[in-house]
Amino acid sequence: MSSKYLKLASVLLIAILTAIPGISSADVAPKKVVVSQAFQSLLYLPLYVAIDKGFFKKEGLDVDKQTAGSPSVALAAVISGSAEFSIHGPEWTAIAISKGAQLQIVSNVVNRAAVWIAAQPSFKYTDVESLKGENISTGMMPTTSTSLFIKLMKEKGIDPDKDLKMIQVQIGSEVAPLLGNQASAAVMYEPGLDQAVSRGMKVILGFPKMYGPYAFSSVTTKKDADPESIQKFVNGMELAMRYISANPEGATKIAQAEFPTLDPKVVESAVKRMIADSVYPKSVATTVEAFDTGMKTQVYLGKLKEVPAYDKVFNTTYSDKAIAM
Repeated sequence: MSSKYLKLASVLLIAILTAIPGISSADVAPKKVVVSQAFQSLLYLPLYVAIDKGFFKKEGLDVDKQTAGSPSVALAAVISGSAEFSIHGPEWTAIAISKGAQLQIVSNVVNRAAVWIAAQPSFKYTDVESLKGENISTGMMPTTSTSLFIKLMKEKGIDPDKDLKMIQVQIGSEVAPLLGNQASAAVMYEPGLDQAVSRGMKVILGFPKMYGPYAFSSVTTKKDADPESIQKFVNGMELAMRYISANPEGATKIAQAEFPTLDPKVVESAVKRMIADSVYPKSVATTVEAFDTGMKTQVYLGKLKEVPAYDKVFNTTYSDKAIAM
């Protein structure tokens, strides 16, 4: 039998199966897709929940999660076609679009500037100016946490090169100089923050509350990607976000399973903090205001020449339909 007739027979079989009472499209083998995440991160909990709770499979997708190691590599996977979706900061997508890449952002993932500053328990902190002249542990550039910290310092008239001693370390290791008394404070993501808190350090500043809604991480795909697969993926993310809001304990257990080498209590505290600080979105939608705030930071840092038009980067068709489910 020719391949032409085999394909026709397959199509007819699927049509017959989905027409039989009691058999739905969910009973047909799910479509395999790859999502490339920049890092394995507690920030991406909505993705892990969607996979663990079977929300993608419910939609008819078999999602293979791969870790790229950096935002640029994750995005490159989508551009090259080795992944259908990528998760990282939206600025990477905006920059690629400005250079002609045919990409689109279709879902929110992280809705706040998820960066905090912790300090030694004896450190006397009254305001940002208290950090002047101190040793500060930060992630190695380029990273958003350090970029936001540098931006804040400059806005307060503090020259990071002259008025501070920044100890740049590998991302995720910022807590070490703090615990080793080499730094008075550290700029961190989770779970590093609550690792520090569990060792007696104190939180002195939170960027989530400082900035409010902030497009921090998103789902990117190609403009010509399969619309049905995109919708199913965004639907799965929407269901995950609803689950996190309704069942924080269940979401925490999933986070603990994703990070088995971390102290479960640290993971629990980190997830609770991010829920309380609205780091995890309530839905897959990203507001124009959140996008504008995030992109203005990138313009300030010189990564973008200007804030791009929202509708040139975001395709809200899929998020609108997912929210309406």
